[in-house]
Amino acid sequence: MSDGPAGDVARSTVRPHSETSGRGPLRTYLRTSDGVAIDSVYDPPSVVYDSSASPPVDLVFVVAHGFTGDVDKPHIRRIAAAFRRYGAVLTFSFRGHGRSGGTSTVGDREVLDLEAAVAHARGLGHTRVVTVGFSMGGSVVLRHAALYGAPDAVVSVSAPARWYYRGTAPMRRLHWLVTRPSGRLVGRYGFRTRIHHREWDPVPLSPVEAVPRIAPAPLLVVHGDRDGYFPLDHPRMLAAAAGEHGELWLEPGMGHAEHAAADALLARIGDWAVSRAG
Repeated sequence: MSDGPAGDVARSTVRPHSETSGRGPLRTYLRTSDGVAIDSVYDPPSVVYDSSASPPVDLVFVVAHGFTGDVDKPHIRRIAAAFRRYGAVLTFSFRGHGRSGGTSTVGDREVLDLEAAVAHARGLGHTRVVTVGFSMGGSVVLRHAALYGAPDAVVSVSAPARWYYRGTAPMRRLHWLVTRPSGRLVGRYGFRTRIHHREWDPVPLSPVEAVPRIAPAPLLVVHGDRDGYFPLDHPRMLAAAAGEHGELWLEPGMGHAEHAAADALLARIGDWAVSRAG
């Protein structure tokens, strides 16, 4: 157990963004406030932004993946490459995922992982931070912004509005994966995801309860109209809770989370972030 602050670097090869622009990704292990080692990858901004200028070096995207994802998955690397056109990108693996330590609490203590990543991004010299989360990560960025108030803008993609939702077949399968010993074995060996065996106690703040606390930071809620996990009442609840400081994009033909986020959508999110973050 570490009692150092969130964002402490356990082992780092990363230099500040002003010294790394144009170079390849650099891997760093961060230490959360509860002592978990978090695997992260920092990508400096690329040299092309809108085909005419360099991306803003003060802006960084901190990307929070969905359940069973990790920083080395091809879809996460694709997202990092897309956002590099608009600023630097810090991706990381949540606890219990990939090379990170600990066990997944499926959206509860993961806010500590995101806080460590945001603190690290600020420590690299970035003055504008945009958190972008997908599915489970989408719920985490909402709760993190409510509890820590750190980001300059928040983007939540394919996130649930409330806990314990079992109204779709994919969510019923996910609950089996999380709550049953046999499911957790499948998670460990089939998805490289180590899942905590205890139930939440206490139950964390729900995403829809978190949203009103995010203001005045701008919030973008993105959801596909063919999302097989969470129907459209979820993003609509989040948008209603956000009020004037939030925007809702309902994407025609889009499915769920990272795999369904087309390059054109990622570009639109990048443009939104550049214009709204600070």
